[in-house]
Amino acid sequence: MTRAMTEAYRGTDKLLYGIILGVLAFWLFAQTTLNIAPDMAADLQLEQSFMNIAVSITALFSGIFIVVMGGLADRLGRVKILNYGFVFSIIGSLLVGLAPSGAMGGTFLMLGRICQGLSAAFIMPSSLALVKAYWDGAERQRAISLWSMGSWGGSGFAALFGGLMAQNIGWRWIFIIAAAVSVIGMLMVRGTPESKAPQKADYKFDLAGVVTFMIAMVALQIFATQGGAWGWTSLASLGLLAVAVIVSILFYRIETNNPNAFVQFRLFKNLTYTGATISNLLLNATAGIIMVAMLVLQQGGAMTAQTAGLLTIGYAVTILAFIRYGEKLLQRHGPRKPMLWGSYIVGVSIALLMPTNLMLGTYTILAIIAFSLFGIGLAFYATPSTDAALSNLPEDQSGAGAGIYKMASSLGASFGVAISATIYTAIAGNPEGVEWIEGVITFTGNQENLASREAAFFALLANLVMVAAAVVSILVTVPKGKSVVRVEPAPAKRVGSNKSGEVI
Repeated sequence: MTRAMTEAYRGTDKLLYGIILGVLAFWLFAQTTLNIAPDMAADLQLEQSFMNIAVSITALFSGIFIVVMGGLADRLGRVKILNYGFVFSIIGSLLVGLAPSGAMGGTFLMLGRICQGLSAAFIMPSSLALVKAYWDGAERQRAISLWSMGSWGGSGFAALFGGLMAQNIGWRWIFIIAAAVSVIGMLMVRGTPESKAPQKADYKFDLAGVVTFMIAMVALQIFATQGGAWGWTSLASLGLLAVAVIVSILFYRIETNNPNAFVQFRLFKNLTYTGATISNLLLNATAGIIMVAMLVLQQGGAMTAQTAGLLTIGYAVTILAFIRYGEKLLQRHGPRKPMLWGSYIVGVSIALLMPTNLMLGTYTILAIIAFSLFGIGLAFYATPSTDAALSNLPEDQSGAGAGIYKMASSLGASFGVAISATIYTAIAGNPEGVEWIEGVITFTGNQENLASREAAFFALLANLVMVAAAVVSILVTVPKGKSVVRVEPAPAKRVGSNKSGEVI
């Protein structure tokens, strides 16, 4: 299809809803593991530490490959990469859903979770690039709001949906349905005209950058998930941390001034894009509060996965109810104010979850209020942040730039869950808990679950620190008002021109 025909095409609701089904495959179905991990581990006869890795590895693989796939989508075709993402989603969902119990079950589970992560890496940047290419103005903001309902809204329903399915039908059906949803989404996207960025004649794949980035992220992820078990000052932990730091420095040097770099650091010269991306990483890291709350309610409060999941219903409802309101706030105030308001509300919601010293009945009420506020905060933040990031991307980097933005989402969720799980597991696994905190806070009620309650407090405190960092990043980088300063594309090498002088 010619460039003129592509530019004439306008996005349809059929395409948009097909894209959203692909987004849901990750943010709704794959994210249910945050709640049903204990049930899955018991059924598959796996250790909880192994299950923690399986939970976070999906977001890790998504974060590692999402920018690479965004760059490839710009060059190979965004629709093509999107369809590959559907294929990975189907394969990954079936591997998890059909995993046998025992050692082979662990292999099926891990391979399936990796495929689900790759699916997200293919779908997220290519779909956002298509939104940028085929929708404009208010229509784009509407498309982003609906897209965000699939991502943020999907994660809001994940705990509730996972708990209900696991309790009443069986957790395996979650992933079998996910495969079916991906098939439907692929059929709805079928027939969409291809969209590509202007091609560079001297383009070379950035293999060195990709390899160093992967090594650094994997080393950091293993350090975050296994450091507590090995000992934070053990030779293995310090070695992994050293590898992550050294290779990260090497990665930065490789990517700097590299015209074919898969992470274009020049994009971060735009403060609005930078603020949107950094705060996006930090707020997505607060996904760890869902896992922490589910663990303390099930292990400390003896709740079932279904009952605990029901407490998050306010999160699911409010994020869907208010996400279009975030769009209106963006149109009225620009991105900065709603991004800050959303972050403040998220901070309040985490603070309400922190009093794990209270009786279960009182804490249950606080949890319902907290998750409702959590949804409102993310709803205020989602569309303004995403639109601010997309609006500041040059055309030739829309896929890669969207990939970096969504990489922040995936890596934030991955490291947030890993850090929260590590803190919780390290303290909950110690029968004595944290003795000094008992002199500061009085834990009422059952004292046999004291370690779990203390573990949840400190894990949630870490999430509150992340929100504070997100607020600082917005205050420092995102300008006041509605003005948008775009990143100019790098000068293209002229290989020819048409009559109007356009580079071809």
